[in-house]
Formats: sequence, C-alpha cells, structure tokens
Amino acid sequence: MTPITEVEGRRVALSNLEKVLYPETGFTKGELLHYYATTATALLPHLHDRAVSFLRFPDGPEGQLFFTKNVPPGTPDWVTTAEVPRSSADSPARMVVVQDLPSLVWAANLVTEFHTHQWLVQSPLEADRLVFDLDPGTPATIVHCCEVALWLRERLAADGIEAYPKTAGSKGLHLLAAVRGSSSERTSDYAKALAVEAERAMPRLVVHRMTKSLRPGKVFVDWSQNAARKTTATPYTVRARRLPLVSAPVTWEEVAGCRSPGQLEIHAEDMAPRLRDHGDLMEPLLDRRSAVPLP
Repeated sequence: MTPITEVEGRRVALSNLEKVLYPETGFTKGELLHYYATTATALLPHLHDRAVSFLRFPDGPEGQLFFTKNVPPGTPDWVTTAEVPRSSADSPARMVVVQDLPSLVWAANLVTEFHTHQWLVQSPLEADRLVFDLDPGTPATIVHCCEVALWLRERLAADGIEAYPKTAGSKGLHLLAAVRGSSSERTSDYAKALAVEAERAMPRLVVHRMTKSLRPGKVFVDWSQNAARKTTATPYTVRARRLPLVSAPVTWEEVAGCRSPGQLEIHAEDMAPRLRDHGDLMEPLLDRRSAVPLP
C-alpha cells in the first residue's frame, strides 16, 4: 500500500521509498525526499513563481531519463500551475509552479531534477536572471571553469552586475546574476557579447560556440541558456548523475581556491552543514532591489 504523509495539511502519496537510486552510494528515494524536505527553506524561494521543467529519473540515473514540461497526469489540484507562452505559432503550455513544501514533496516523489526559466510566470517577457553555464571539454575540468568564472565576475562587476556561482552538479559551473528591464533576447545578446569577449581574452581556454570540435580542452561559455524557452538546473537540485551531487551555491573563495575537481563535488549529504555554515549563498538574487539593468 502506498504510504500517505501529511505535509502542511496536504496529503501526499509517496512510493518506493526504499528503492536505491544511486547504487554506488546506496542513496535511496527516501533519502532523496528527505533531502528536498530538509533543504526546502533554501530551495523553495528559487522555485517560487517559476515554471518548472522536471528531468525525471524514476529508476535512477542509469535508467530512463525524460523531461516533463507539461503538468503531469495525476497532479493534485492544490499544486499551482500556470500558462507559459511558447512560440507565436503554438498555444501556451501549462506547467507546474512549485510554491510550497507540499508541492515540493509531491514533485520530489516523481524523482526529478528541477529546472527553471530565467523569468517569472507573472512577467514572461522580462528576464530577471542572467546565467552563464561554464561547461568544460575534456581534459578541461571545473578547475578551468573557475578560472573563467573569476574573469567573468570581474567583467560583470565592471558593468555593475554582481554574479553568484554554483556548481552545475555534474562537471561545470554556473554563474547567476539578478537583472531587470530587458527581454530574454536582449539578455542573450549581452551574455553572448561577454562570452565572445572572454574567448578573445583567453583564446586557449575559452570557446563561445557549441561546436564540439572546438571544445576539447576548453571551457564552453554557454550564453544561450538566457533564451526564454531554455531552463537551467535550479540551485540545490540533486542531479541525475553517477553520484547524488547537488547544483550547489559556492563562495567565491571556494572558486578561487579550487585546485582539483573533487573540491567542488558537493553531495546531498553535504548540504545541511553547508547551509548551517553559509546559509543560502544565492539569497541576494531574491531581493529584487539588487537587480540591475543591463548596460
């Protein structure tokens, strides 16, 4: 019989809590739900008012992975949903918006990574986030991403924009900043210009084009994640990788001091002590007064 738990007055059905999702560590579905429930104070504000794409992996990262963008069948009627514009030729999509703890626990039971847009459902025509996805091409690693991130931090600061780093939860690094007053297209153009500038400044280390033949040994500065239709792994989401790694906010001191990839491999079990020590390192992004217009 499927167990039912009550979360803030909502009845949430849970299933297969003993299933091992990550065989290498024995990390179970029950532990995944526990992680999301205990990290909710930090995670929920970054999901609030943002349409969510679910990258589901119900049988673990070695099983089938599939994106769910529309509201899944069986979604409780108390889970918030919103119409989300697509291309002008398509009708709007209806997507989940995770606004509270019961919705988070329900969604976590689907076994998912959380991915969100760089805009709020109330204002889909205005980007409120700028994002760079730094993706290393083998043999480059996150160590090289950190070097690029430090350059981008200084370049953004010259335009009055403060960037906040987090691990991708796989092999790279993400930079996020709070912006206002621009469309996703304008934000993408600005991000691309900085990616091109980074390549000119560090031609042996950086590439701004996705072409695979250009990427070995370099860091691809992916500016295209700013497109309105794109989503990026939400801070604190657990990734569908070999290990239960988290897309975890990190300090700039950690970025500057990174000398080996393992230094920035942050596991789900690491997040509770990190949150006690640092709080939410990306909390400044939530203060709309800190958002700045693009130059």
